[in-house]
Amino acid sequence: MKADIHPNYNEVEITCSCGKVFTTRSAMGKQQMHIEVCSECHPFYTGQQKIVDTAGRVERFRQKYGNVQRG
Repeated sequence: MKADIHPNYNEVEITCSCGKVFTTRSAMGKQQMHIEVCSECHPFYTGQQKIVDTAGRVERFRQKYGNVQRG
């Protein structure tokens, strides 16, 4: 390998919006990073689905297509 062409691989503190903080390694150059989901709060890992209803979109979809029969 050539010398001095690879980025530095440093420890980075990751903070999730749920409050979990963990440390990993990265070449991104920052010391801290904020993320929205992690394995503690993602529905795939928790088994709980969260539907975020923005401006009633889910309810409007259900009213419009909820009674459609497949044939």
